[in-house]
Amino acid sequence: MKPIIAIVGRPNVGKSTFFNKITGTKIAIVEDKPGVTRDRIYCDAEWCGYNFTLVDTGGIELKSEDEMWLHIKTQAEIAIETADVIIFMCSAKDGVTTADKEVAEKLRRSKKPIVLVVNKLDNYKREDLFEFYELGLDEPIGVSAEQSKGFGDCLDKVCNYISKIEEEDESDVVKIAVVGKPNAGKSSLVNAVLGYDRTIVSDISGTTRDAIDTLFEVDGQKYKIIDTAGIRKKKAVDEDIEYYSVVRALGAVRRADVSLLVVDSVAGLTEQDVKIAGYIHEQAKPSVIVMNKWDAVDKDTFTVETFKKKLNCDLAFMDYYKAVFISAKTGQRLYKVLETATQSLGNAKRRITTGTLNDVLNDAVRMNEPPSFHGRRLKIYYSVQDGVCPPTFIIFVNDSTLVHFSYKRYIENVIRKAFDFSGTPIRIIFREKNEE
Repeated sequence: MKPIIAIVGRPNVGKSTFFNKITGTKIAIVEDKPGVTRDRIYCDAEWCGYNFTLVDTGGIELKSEDEMWLHIKTQAEIAIETADVIIFMCSAKDGVTTADKEVAEKLRRSKKPIVLVVNKLDNYKREDLFEFYELGLDEPIGVSAEQSKGFGDCLDKVCNYISKIEEEDESDVVKIAVVGKPNAGKSSLVNAVLGYDRTIVSDISGTTRDAIDTLFEVDGQKYKIIDTAGIRKKKAVDEDIEYYSVVRALGAVRRADVSLLVVDSVAGLTEQDVKIAGYIHEQAKPSVIVMNKWDAVDKDTFTVETFKKKLNCDLAFMDYYKAVFISAKTGQRLYKVLETATQSLGNAKRRITTGTLNDVLNDAVRMNEPPSFHGRRLKIYYSVQDGVCPPTFIIFVNDSTLVHFSYKRYIENVIRKAFDFSGTPIRIIFREKNEE
């Protein structure tokens, strides 16, 4: 595992700007108002051959009783607990505040190595650092996150506390993106799967704003679960912060191996849920439809079948979907989530031998001959599997313009019936035999 470096401090000292500059990204939201970063944000970084994971946290307000600030403080405390080294950031413009002293005392109790960084030192003056010695920590290092000044000294000190390690191989890690509308229960699901409160859960819409990665292991299999912001309709996204949150949520789908679309069972499948499903389908990702809050649905003998008919109708474009009916709140059928996600990904990685594939294709042609157009009949020669994730098949023919959509659909249904590709899209490409 890479060493974890957590950046902590009170609100508005420039932690997110510092995080973005070090990582060379714009993952952390930078706004001139407190409380923008609400969860822990992770990103890998490197300095002089040292690899580590940098963590941005929300500003710590130790005395606030506001519910959201208490949640943010909890997330920062978890970051401190799991960190190998802590960067404690203060502001030169504000000087040493009472809040800084309280946070410093809390950090000392953690017994972790602490690098004291004084930000917003745009016009460097050594004397501006003197008062920060009273925090009782190590020698303060002056930086300007806005101007990217002083980073070298800071990172050199961080690297004094960590050893060179090889980058962790994540080839065996299953990356799962959890997406859906606001308040569908995404964060509750993530917390339930992990067994602890990794992300903030609240009835306040838009609580999760960042795409948050968490590594965990179940029965020897490593997973990385990515909780994301709720994806609203475009017309409802009017804040810059929320806009970038949605962008990151969609980006999480692209980099994940499999996606979980979390749907509020009480509200039922909505137009927005279908649009999100369409995006997952366009990215050709294996997926699972997670019908959450199933415990709150009034049921009778036909309830499940009624829901499935609705899903079949609205998700006709991705009729390969797998669905699970769960309750993150009660834990009902929670085990099915990872099990089904793993199955969907396994199907997306499935390879079919050329001989077996062509046997199935030949039977399909005998059962239903290819169509003809203007006196010319489509001839199918043979097929090969060209790749996985999604499974991609190339069928060589005499003239690809003779392939009608309905016949392509027929071939896809035959392949799906012969082999288990549930939970994943497949691609079928008709190519003329003389094409290079």
